Amino acid sequence: MPANSIVLALLAGVVPFGPPAPAALPVPLATPAALVPPAYPPPAPRAGPLRLDEVLESSRFYAPQVVEALAKLRGAEGKRLSAEGVFDTVFAADAEIRPTGYYDGSWAEARVTKPFTGIGGYAYGGYRIAGGEFPIYDDNRYTRLGGEVKAGAVLSLLRDRVIDERRFGLLQADIEIALAETDRALVAIGVQARAVAAYNSWVVAGLRRGIYRDLLALAERRQAGIRRQVALGQRPAILITENEQNILRRQTLVTQAEQALAQAATSLSLYYRDAEGNRLVPVEARLPGTLPPALRLSADAMTLAARRPDVRALEVRLAAASQRLALDRNALLPKLDLKVEANQDIGGSYPGNTARGQTETKVGLSLSVPFERRAAKGRLAQTRAEIDAAAARQRFLADQIATDIANLRVAADTAVRLAALARDEAERAATMAAAERRRFDLGAADFFLVNTREEAAADAAVRRLDAAFRQVVAAADIAAATADLTALGL
Repeated sequence: MPANSIVLALLAGVVPFGPPAPAALPVPLATPAALVPPAYPPPAPRAGPLRLDEVLESSRFYAPQVVEALAKLRGAEGKRLSAEGVFDTVFAADAEIRPTGYYDGSWAEARVTKPFTGIGGYAYGGYRIAGGEFPIYDDNRYTRLGGEVKAGAVLSLLRDRVIDERRFGLLQADIEIALAETDRALVAIGVQARAVAAYNSWVVAGLRRGIYRDLLALAERRQAGIRRQVALGQRPAILITENEQNILRRQTLVTQAEQALAQAATSLSLYYRDAEGNRLVPVEARLPGTLPPALRLSADAMTLAARRPDVRALEVRLAAASQRLALDRNALLPKLDLKVEANQDIGGSYPGNTARGQTETKVGLSLSVPFERRAAKGRLAQTRAEIDAAAARQRFLADQIATDIANLRVAADTAVRLAALARDEAERAATMAAAERRRFDLGAADFFLVNTREEAAADAAVRRLDAAFRQVVAAADIAAATADLTALGL
């Protein structure tokens, strides 16, 4: 397999969604379309209750963490382009004249060098022309009247044939792009999971405030009836004061709930943004009347988990270590280079010119053999140790993912059961409170008991909300742990 095949294969699957990167980069990279800023702003906020998908659509495009990750990816792509500079075609030119002295020879030369990308070595070509007389130790400067054309190549036969520092640098740049891709995907997944939690916290805060407002309204309506009963002598006057105390306590609960709602709205604005990326604090008028259902998860969690960005990042790092191992092994080989060259003088000659008109060809070999090779052996041992360590991390990560998903599944199942129990408890508590109010209105129940029943019903309703919220968050945690992009709106 070619030296860069493993890396390129991994790059193609780091984030398996979205179109390829722009063609300006020579290596095709998977670019998640869900994370790329669109060429047009997202749809304007819809009327009516704020929906979760509206928040997720905003956060995936304009959350600052996502924008930062995109900037880092562009930086990695820039470094990749910079790494290609070692394969740039180089033009060079020299000229020399002798204004004074016995010899009046002058010459000019232009050269073009192009490194090979698939094999170690480079090709070169050039043109030079000379005139006048040169000393004998410079007679190789002579050319015919039309100058001399030269072309040749240097090929690495052993060391640097498959991989060398230049190509390894290019592979390292590909690795950095791949890691930036995985980091961007990790950021997007984390942002979406937190956006789900922030949205549902806001909705729960609004519903909780509604529960306490209803509880307060019961006490306020009861106050008018108590005043009439006191005026008729059916209730003691102290009952008015007791109910006022009850009203104040419930007003405190409403005030605290309003504070929590305002804070939840501010927290949600971290993810809910306009087309310019500015935070949008959702208004109370857009509060939904019910908590949205939990995210719909894909069936095969472990298959999705195998494509998690952190798993792919570790695979990329292992591929990078394998390429470094190949580079270290390359350093153990002798340096054996083959050089071939041909040159041809053009045009006629002039007196004193020793240049010949025949085509001249050259073939040569260059050999360099390191004896101890201790530096290469040391790097080889170090890279092998890094590969062993990375393989151990990979095994542990697989075990950790399986354990985390299993624990999250247990938590989600438990949240479902607790939500059902909380729903049943809330329904029974509401029934008991309604019955107690009827008895109180008929004079068959005391004031303390009816308040206790109402507050117990409110507490049960709040616990029902909290249980439903935990169920929603548990599903979002599973979606994040399994990299379920569809569930997270990516």
